[in-house]
Amino acid sequence: MTLSISLTVNGQTRAIALDDPRVTLLDLLRERLHLSGTKKGCDRGQCGACTVLVDGRRVNSCLALAVTLDGADITTIEGLADGDALHPVQAAFIACDGFQCGYCTPGQIMSAVGMIAEGHAGDDAERVRELMSGNLCRCGAYQGITEAVLQAQHEMTAQKGRNAA
Repeated sequence: MTLSISLTVNGQTRAIALDDPRVTLLDLLRERLHLSGTKKGCDRGQCGACTVLVDGRRVNSCLALAVTLDGADITTIEGLADGDALHPVQAAFIACDGFQCGYCTPGQIMSAVGMIAEGHAGDDAERVRELMSGNLCRCGAYQGITEAVLQAQHEMTAQKGRNAA
């Protein structure tokens, strides 16, 4: 039995035929849509390496069945930059050394983007660490990650203020 779904992935509408209803969003992104930026870490929803945005909310894509997301808007790490212009969170991760080996970085960045969009980041480092606790970094780059999130939050808030004026 083939199931047909439609997803908007990084701004592009995709019609997808699924032969198996057990296909996760992570496997669909990596294996069928060739978007390998989303990483498969634990495959159990415990590490956050596979975090993407689904309708603007942070989701562990290894736990989401693709068939349940018909009509959803998916944003992956590949969909953040605007051409050569990095998203403010991506730029902040570079500026603040928010990564070492880089394996967790796409999930960390996507989680940070979602958290900032949700309005939860604020300017409290402890709150940022708590809200990012579902994203693990084996290298221990947490200080740089926290600094990057705070810097991006500040920059994005300032940009909104400039745009409103």
